[in-house]
Amino acid sequence: MNIREILKLRTIAIVGLSRSPEKDSFGVAEYLKAHDYRIVPVNPAATEILGEKCYPSVKGIPFPVDVVDVFRPSADAPAIAQEAVEIKQRTGRPLVFWMQLGIESAEARKIAEAAGMAVVENKCIKIEHELLT
Repeated sequence: MNIREILKLRTIAIVGLSRSPEKDSFGVAEYLKAHDYRIVPVNPAATEILGEKCYPSVKGIPFPVDVVDVFRPSADAPAIAQEAVEIKQRTGRPLVFWMQLGIESAEARKIAEAAGMAVVENKCIKIEHELLT
């Protein structure tokens, strides 16, 4: 699955979405929402961000998501990938595990790919959307 195909998917869990408008995660989520994506905030310290119900973890999301977009340190990525695998086993999705600009993890890639997910590392979904649309 290439990036153009990934961008056609519409439901994106944003792990590490901040309530602060100054943070990159907030700007990216705001942009995606403005472009008709369904954003699903994942932040254990919040109940709502950008008008959307917030979930404490990926595995706590009770419905399928297409993309798990990670805004957490690279060291956290393997555990998040494992949660993505758990919800994929439960719902048949996510299809994509996306690690934002500056985030790379061979271990997370291995976990997600073993479960049949496409993986993107060290790229910003907002920048890719701007470039391809």
